[in-house]
Amino acid sequence: MVRTLSAVAAVLALVLSACSAGSRVDLGGEASGYLIAAIAGEPDQLDPQRTSAYFSFEVLENVFDTLVEPDANLQMGPALATSWDVSPDQLSWTFHLRPGVTWHDGSPLTAEDVVYSYRRIIDQKLTNVDKFSAVAGVDAVDPATVRITVKHPTPNLLTNLGGFKGMAIVQRHNVESGQIATHPIGTGPFTFVSRKSGDSITLKANPRYWAGPPPVAGVTFRFISEPSTALSALQAGEVDWTDSIPPQRVSQLREDDSLHLAVTPSNDYWYLALNEARKPWNDVRVRQAIAYAIDRDSITAATTYRTATTNQLAIPQGNAWYTDYHRYRHDLDEAKRLLQEAGNAPKDLDMLVTSEYPETVTAAQIIADNLAPLGITVNIRTVDFATWLDEQNNGHFDMLMMGWLGNIDPDDFYYAQHHSGGTSNAQKFSDPEVDQLLDAGRVETDVATRKSIYARAATRIADEVSYIYLYNPSVIQAWATNLSGYEARRDGAVRFRSASLNRGGTT
Repeated sequence: MVRTLSAVAAVLALVLSACSAGSRVDLGGEASGYLIAAIAGEPDQLDPQRTSAYFSFEVLENVFDTLVEPDANLQMGPALATSWDVSPDQLSWTFHLRPGVTWHDGSPLTAEDVVYSYRRIIDQKLTNVDKFSAVAGVDAVDPATVRITVKHPTPNLLTNLGGFKGMAIVQRHNVESGQIATHPIGTGPFTFVSRKSGDSITLKANPRYWAGPPPVAGVTFRFISEPSTALSALQAGEVDWTDSIPPQRVSQLREDDSLHLAVTPSNDYWYLALNEARKPWNDVRVRQAIAYAIDRDSITAATTYRTATTNQLAIPQGNAWYTDYHRYRHDLDEAKRLLQEAGNAPKDLDMLVTSEYPETVTAAQIIADNLAPLGITVNIRTVDFATWLDEQNNGHFDMLMMGWLGNIDPDDFYYAQHHSGGTSNAQKFSDPEVDQLLDAGRVETDVATRKSIYARAATRIADEVSYIYLYNPSVIQAWATNLSGYEARRDGAVRFRSASLNRGGTT
């Protein structure tokens, strides 16, 4: 699920509701067939086009469908559309809908539903309206066919349409009745049953799901904010799956045969950004000095207990868009040389971190130690996330730390963050060469040429220190040994459509 910085903001801004481990949720006669999943927080709402909270998408991934969707390798493939055609000029995309798909209330899915869903995002300027920046029109050719026209060739259109459930196809009546936020109706593998505020959300298997009914009778998502509590509940057999795992326990859990642990490399990344609207951070030599002084290995070890991989660019190794880059070794002598050359060495650095992501506080403490030999005093300013957002948006910082989650296409990694007109360019980076490359990458349809463009852009972004990249975290999940058919994904999408449970010989 592709989540921009605004999505990260919404995730962090949630007030997590603690839930102690206890007995299984009472689901009535079908309880033995329900999968119990522990997630770290409660969804803010259940309208996929309005929410940008990760906890909401963990649930909604199982309720809604998109026109297309990424497979396990993050390659876009069929979902509600079985196939599509692209015109020779690359400006018209025609999608052919899967026959026989019905909403959870039994009504048929039609092309008008797709048009309504996309027009709603565009006309109301909802969370993901930027995904339609190249779209000129959306039309229903007939009840089973949707045509999308674009202003210019758009090689990442499929990723934009199906990269995550924020682009879900929604039902007009469900929206206009006002029920979608509290009782969503989708076309996905599970139907919404109930919500207990502060406790859980329960879904039931959709017997009419177009890919076949799920093997489990349903899923209950329990909200357990404390990772150690969630892990204890899993080990006690009170839940079947969780992604709330204390990273310091991962090494030990690798040897635990009583559960299945998945530590899956992700496309997420964490970074530092220096405010280039302020002196001396507008001098690339000063920014480069900080990049050389930072000890990424120590930061990664302290914040993720070595479950993440250090990286000096955004895109991780193993991704088809990966670029090899190792310029910024930990080198205090080079950092001192650059500061001397700049002739404007800073004495103080205001570092903005948030209490709602403890990793940022831990990293800041290490960075303070890293920069002390340069004569720089790091003033760590720890705030709640709402304040963090305000301070970032108003440019009230020297340096900040944050992450980008759920990226798939290279445009997701770079454009909004580093283009002069990017919507999330809080560090005020502006480089004509980077702008030209990122603009070109958005319209280049030849894959090899596009890879070359983004490799050059990524290298230039790092050389000029728009971001100081730190590491790529892993998706960490664990589940009971009697749960099969589930796969941890590098995009973090939680799909239970194929999961099976064996409880004493019954599934």
